[in-house]
Amino acid sequence: MVKLKEWIDNNLKGDPIIWGIVILLSILSILVVYSATGTLAYKKMGGNTETYLIKHSSLILLSLAVMWAAHKVQYKYYAKLSLVALWISVPLLAITYLFGSNVNEASRWLTIPLINQAFQPSDLAKLALIAAVAGMLAKRQKNIKDFQNTFLPVIIWIGIICMLIAMANMSTAVLLLSTCLLLMFIGRVPMKFIMMVCLIGSLALTSAIFLGQRGSTFFSRIENFISGEEVPYQAEQSYIAIANGGVVGLGPGNSEQRNRLPHPYSDFIFAIIIEEYGLIGGATVLFLYLALLYRGMRVVAISNRPFGGLLSAGLSFALVLQAMVNMAVAVGIGPITGLPLPLLSMGGTSLLFTGISLGIILSVSRGDHEDAFPVEGNAPRKLAKVA
Repeated sequence: MVKLKEWIDNNLKGDPIIWGIVILLSILSILVVYSATGTLAYKKMGGNTETYLIKHSSLILLSLAVMWAAHKVQYKYYAKLSLVALWISVPLLAITYLFGSNVNEASRWLTIPLINQAFQPSDLAKLALIAAVAGMLAKRQKNIKDFQNTFLPVIIWIGIICMLIAMANMSTAVLLLSTCLLLMFIGRVPMKFIMMVCLIGSLALTSAIFLGQRGSTFFSRIENFISGEEVPYQAEQSYIAIANGGVVGLGPGNSEQRNRLPHPYSDFIFAIIIEEYGLIGGATVLFLYLALLYRGMRVVAISNRPFGGLLSAGLSFALVLQAMVNMAVAVGIGPITGLPLPLLSMGGTSLLFTGISLGIILSVSRGDHEDAFPVEGNAPRKLAKVA
């Protein structure tokens, strides 16, 4: 036991609560995905559910390894890496839109040769944009009111990336834009500039609705949710699963709706969690995400430089906001979006990018190094503290 504690102290740096939350959610993910893949296994694997269990467990372990590797890197290096990733993301998003795999009338995936693994360039673009915006704002804290030199590069990148993503994935683009607005607010950007981003972002997303692939789907889902006249099949089956769960649930592996609910292992995995573990299980998952947000935002108070605080706040907010939207859809207080539940849904490369995001947050939370990020004009070393 002493040796284990010594190994943990030497190898798992950063906020121990974040490590604990991630490990708990990863274990729950393996259990629920194994239970929820029954129908998929029957159709594609002749009932061999262990195939998905092994694959998903391997991806979970790989994402934890990626998170560990990312948290060992001093976070100052992510500023330059993010700019490189942005330049790579633009052509990848364009190629995906034009030539990517079309699933449910949307081209969101590219297939990686040799390993035959689907990859969403939007995952890379999200991570790159958040880190890049944090870096640009941190570097120009003293000249934050300079429109041409400070604000214009930020708004150009936000507009390009959000519009390219929105052409095939509107919900992801909206969440990314919201995260960037939060970063600008924390980064002391004048409110008139933030309102300008809201206006330009709205115009870009509106253009994407009419020019992109998912315009009709976007309008129909919003209309159905507002009117309430027709409950989509997915939502109806999700409500049944939640009603079946009650307070304590049916027990692990005893879901009845997993064979009827579309995508019970990804988009609607929260409904399966409530069905099997009850409202107690659902509330526990919600609490873990809120705790993750609190610990991530708290890093703003302990970060030595603006870049670290902005980076942690942006990545934490992006992860937890996506989780909140997914859970809201499952319980019927939001329109269907198709967003997976971070750390819990079955996925491929999305799990790896989630691991990278959490690793970066842990790198910032280590507090054992300065970000050494050059700040123009001798800006203050810290942003406003977050309790």
